[in-house]
Amino acid sequence: MGWRAGLPLLSMLLTVLVPTAARSQTLSEKILAMERGQEQEFEAYFGEDLAEVTQSPEEIAKTLGRLAQETGKRPAVIWAIPRGDHLHLVAIAPNREPFVLDLYDVPDRRLRSVVQALQWELHRSPEAAKASGEIGAAAQQLYQWIVEPVEKGYLDGAAIDTLLFCLGNGLRGLPLAALHDGQRFLLEKYQLTRIPAFNLIQTDYAPLRPGHFLAAGVSEFDHLRPLPGVQAELAAIELALRGKAARRHQWSVRSLLNRAVTLTNVRRSLQANPSVVHLATHADFRPGNPSASYIQLWDGSLGLDELDRLPWNHRNPLELLVLSACKTALGDDRAELGLAGVALRSGVKSVVASLWDVSDVGTLALMGEFYQQLGHTATKAEALRQAQLGLLTGRVRIEGDRLILSRGSVALPSSLAIEAADFSAPYFWGSFTMISSPW
Repeated sequence: MGWRAGLPLLSMLLTVLVPTAARSQTLSEKILAMERGQEQEFEAYFGEDLAEVTQSPEEIAKTLGRLAQETGKRPAVIWAIPRGDHLHLVAIAPNREPFVLDLYDVPDRRLRSVVQALQWELHRSPEAAKASGEIGAAAQQLYQWIVEPVEKGYLDGAAIDTLLFCLGNGLRGLPLAALHDGQRFLLEKYQLTRIPAFNLIQTDYAPLRPGHFLAAGVSEFDHLRPLPGVQAELAAIELALRGKAARRHQWSVRSLLNRAVTLTNVRRSLQANPSVVHLATHADFRPGNPSASYIQLWDGSLGLDELDRLPWNHRNPLELLVLSACKTALGDDRAELGLAGVALRSGVKSVVASLWDVSDVGTLALMGEFYQQLGHTATKAEALRQAQLGLLTGRVRIEGDRLILSRGSVALPSSLAIEAADFSAPYFWGSFTMISSPW
């Protein structure tokens, strides 16, 4: 029986979940066990102990309430955990009791097949997608399974505008922004981030202020395809950070390009305690152990297992790490663990990365707009959302040899092949995701 057919039972289920003291304790213990299970998966993958799971559902709800007051945003957490013969959904909103629902008509095999279908839908040529004018069935089916039951059964009337998704095996590589309710993309309704577990993210909040900024890019490689848009990407970032709106509180930007992007130089630059690090270079999250996944520097690759050896300042953690040209072996559980765990390895508060390799000009468009939005929004997740909406709505576009952004334009280098002037297809903006804290 589908969840729609089970709607009459949903209110009964929610009535059952209204806690007596004993039921409340049992539910709290089950959610803590679920969080610990997520933590243990990452600990097994990285081979080390991580932060201890200590916040109960009641404490999580209070933390969300505090963050709502501090940010002016209304966050909720959704856990979507495949469990073999069913999909387990849990949600917690500020200062509210948890919501729990098990969908037994969504076993893992069925779920994974629809996730694969969504990947195919998004990777159709942008021309074919636009010509069809249709939103794929997979994008809508996944919305109906993962989001809609929580919206209708729990979030309605709560004014939620931010969703933190904790996803289990088979879902960690899901391009959340591209899910669709039949009228709108999920991106159009919420700020979005994916988290390894709520107890594994940093929940302090302070508005992002200008500070030290490290921008490093590699455009030429011996055995990987070149990234001809990297130099223009770094130039667009500097323009955004040093624009008129930032003159009173300017960023101190250090840029490294090609031969300067060595492990020694990156280590030295991190010792200046930057607030943001942007790496415009190939990063590949592969099946296997963490050492199989890497970030490419000029003088070699930096394995995911080596990230914690860099001089990150753990007393004053980096606010944001951006990997603008990475890709993941979507559908492989261990590769997706690597992507989801990159913030854990670096100790960074928030990470922006791509799930698949987007065109050079599409990446340039998204990143140029993202940094124009950063500092003009309450949260980093909202800055990413506004950048993605810019591509979706055509506010960010190409006119002639210039990239039009919300605050000015950037000249495109003649060496950059302009593969598409229309970035509205989810292929271009759906790849980019925020990992860990949205704040």
